[in-house]
Amino acid sequence: MSERGIIARHAGTVLAGQLATMAFGITDTVVAGRYSQQALAALSVGSAVYITVFVALMGVLQSLLPIWAELHGAGRRHDVGRSVRQALYLAALAAVAGVAGLLFPGALLQRTEVPAALQQDVRQYLAVLALALPPALLFRMYSTLNQSLGKPQLVTWLQLASLALKVPLTVWFAFGGAGVPALGAVGCAWATVATNWLFVAVALWLVRTDALYRPYALWRPLERPHWHTIAQFARLGVPAGLSVVVEVTSFTLMSLFIARQGTLSTAAHQIAANVTAVMYMVPLSIAIATSARVSFWLGAGDARKARAAIRTGFRMGLSLAVALAVSVLAARGGIASLYSADPQVAAVAAGLLALVAGYHLGDAAQVLCVFVLRSYRVTVAPFVAYCVLLWGVGVVGGYQLAYRGVGPVAALQSPAAFWTASSFALALLAVILPLILWRAVRRHRLA
Repeated sequence: MSERGIIARHAGTVLAGQLATMAFGITDTVVAGRYSQQALAALSVGSAVYITVFVALMGVLQSLLPIWAELHGAGRRHDVGRSVRQALYLAALAAVAGVAGLLFPGALLQRTEVPAALQQDVRQYLAVLALALPPALLFRMYSTLNQSLGKPQLVTWLQLASLALKVPLTVWFAFGGAGVPALGAVGCAWATVATNWLFVAVALWLVRTDALYRPYALWRPLERPHWHTIAQFARLGVPAGLSVVVEVTSFTLMSLFIARQGTLSTAAHQIAANVTAVMYMVPLSIAIATSARVSFWLGAGDARKARAAIRTGFRMGLSLAVALAVSVLAARGGIASLYSADPQVAAVAAGLLALVAGYHLGDAAQVLCVFVLRSYRVTVAPFVAYCVLLWGVGVVGGYQLAYRGVGPVAALQSPAAFWTASSFALALLAVILPLILWRAVRRHRLA
């Protein structure tokens, strides 16, 4: 099979699973929106905080993909197993830190001036989701392992099956029935807890019994911490995780700052954010598949094929990004109405989706660059670029445009200010990160 075919098959499988996972958020948003505007607003703020914590920690574990893919490419199967077992220590630390952050969000909610009427609902929502974080991180580690081996099919089947359970549980727990009280947004969280624990148990059973994992000897007794290996994880994972922190907190701060504009703006922003996240899954899946192939060829000692994989992945990713952006721009009114029955919320959301189309183009370019850069062990430069542009231009610039004005432009008092500034920040990243990648590839070629 051609390199394009391998990447396309891998990316398509990953995408199906990622969309199933994203459908968790879509389900929660639609159900909460149908329940009440208050529930949707609480979900918007609470999910922004949860996603910040989860995706940041997930970024550390996801960054192990090139390490395991290189070992796989070099034929060092038992080393893959040892590396995975050492990564369990990292996952345990991440779970403890994440649960603590979800249980004590008070300072963040107060400093970002989330309305007092929302804070109690947000706290309850996050307290329940704290129970869902440990299995979510373990499942992400299982997913990363499968992606590094070029075998994401089992993960996708589990994600699709989990969605089939998540949807009816969410409707039941949110609206109540059969002895269960109507819980609104908190009900959405309880459905996530039940689903996550069940399917991480299934994943562990597969690791124990499926023939796919037998050559890697994964199920051997856990060794003591091997600090050299863990330090290798940290050198790659910490900057990568911090980059994700910056990326996600820039989005979280948007949600929190928009919350002060009231439930109408918050609900409309949640719809735009949800659509953006779904669109992001397409270039993310291609980036994962491309990174796995690049790392495989680097581990196999063939730098020329690694460069060919980069070119193929970028052509696929950017072409699809243009197609998605045009589609959302054309169908923005219908998409907004699908999410909310409130005509005011739908109207504001439709305006934001026009900005989302441009936002996505920069988002696609940067995620492709960042994942391939990890294959070349470059993580610090993207982190610095994220800090300057996503925080400095996106968040600070958006706040200035929304509440203070910029030059002759008066304060917009609208979520559109944050989307405009963030789109500009991503456009700059789409110029800077390819230059960093070109330099990394060139340096590796000359080494």
